[in-house]
Amino acid sequence: MTMGDTKEQTKKAVGGAPAEGLITDEAVAAARNMIGLQLRPEGPYLQDATTDTLRNWCNGIGDLNPLYREQEYGRNSRYGGQVGHPMFPMAFGWVGRTRWGLPGVHGFYAGNDWELFRHIRPGDRISAIERVVGVEEKESKFSGRLVLQYVEASYSNQRGELVARALGTCTRHERKAARDAGKYKDIKTHEYTADEYEALDDAIMREPERIRGANVRYFEDVTEGESLDPIVRGPLSLMDTMGFLVGCGRGHTHGVVFQAAMKHPGHFFRNPEAGGGIEYTGIGHHRESTAKEVGVPGVYDYGPQRSSWMASLVTNWMGDAAFLKRVRTEMRRFNTMGDSTWCKGKVSRKYVKDGHALVDLEIWGENQRGEITTPGVATVILPSRDPELRVFFDGSALDLELPVVR
Repeated sequence: MTMGDTKEQTKKAVGGAPAEGLITDEAVAAARNMIGLQLRPEGPYLQDATTDTLRNWCNGIGDLNPLYREQEYGRNSRYGGQVGHPMFPMAFGWVGRTRWGLPGVHGFYAGNDWELFRHIRPGDRISAIERVVGVEEKESKFSGRLVLQYVEASYSNQRGELVARALGTCTRHERKAARDAGKYKDIKTHEYTADEYEALDDAIMREPERIRGANVRYFEDVTEGESLDPIVRGPLSLMDTMGFLVGCGRGHTHGVVFQAAMKHPGHFFRNPEAGGGIEYTGIGHHRESTAKEVGVPGVYDYGPQRSSWMASLVTNWMGDAAFLKRVRTEMRRFNTMGDSTWCKGKVSRKYVKDGHALVDLEIWGENQRGEITTPGVATVILPSRDPELRVFFDGSALDLELPVVR
């Protein structure tokens, strides 16, 4: 192929704006035909867990817990070493990403549901098997006809031990339909009062002292209905979204981007704002014009980033001696630049299963307007004073028996 042929191919394949694909019966049927197939896992980006990659992940999500950040703190803990934040497997690749079917139809991360089995430690090398497990059609006020796609990822370490299993959900929307519907067109950047800034600053500064840490939280000391100490992330800035990418080890530039665009032209476009430079359609997380092209009022956060904030809410509360067994989050509203997310929760249930003392939590993210943006649930294994219940170091001996699609 000559240089001229390459230029002509690029011109035809990669448009000057995000592709305007349609959700057709044929496209949905083709997507359904992929159920059961194993995908090439996204990435891997950060496959090796080291003291540095584990700490850098925490930097990317704003987590301050020393158990996940500091080698020496971990050495003096019950684990004898640093352990990874429960959501570190996301650094391998984001579950449920828009990488299959429905060409030219925009995808948004809609949430995920994690069941966790083992800690990740420095020296571990993470692998994943990802498979398509479901496709569902719905109607929405945002774009009319939409498609939900479900992907399951099973993460293992270098010993073949299951570390985590996650169900990822992606919503697919026609870009023009979402833009024309204008559901979020009246949302403006929030103007904070002095009192609102003071509340944000106070919560941020007090978060370290509210981390439970080595102070054991026993099952018997927890009561149904009690609240978790909230944490806050925001007001959202480009420092936050770019820092998350750094924490995930994600970054494609120059020829790496070009080669990817040649393989998957529907996911890229030549952006006039970049002099025709090729950008991924997800650049709406950083460019307002592209965000508005897909019906979002402005630059917005990454869903896996917000899911990780909700996990930190729980790990701050539960303490080092507990194990986060499950965390599910759903992205119900956009979190745009300048928005704040107050992560909150309460104990909804206490019970015993297979010799483990469990606590179910209702968790949610709430923006500065008082809107619930991120509802979810979590399950925590807590130490018990009952000698008949088992001692645990992780969640590998407990299976919650969750359905594949839920």
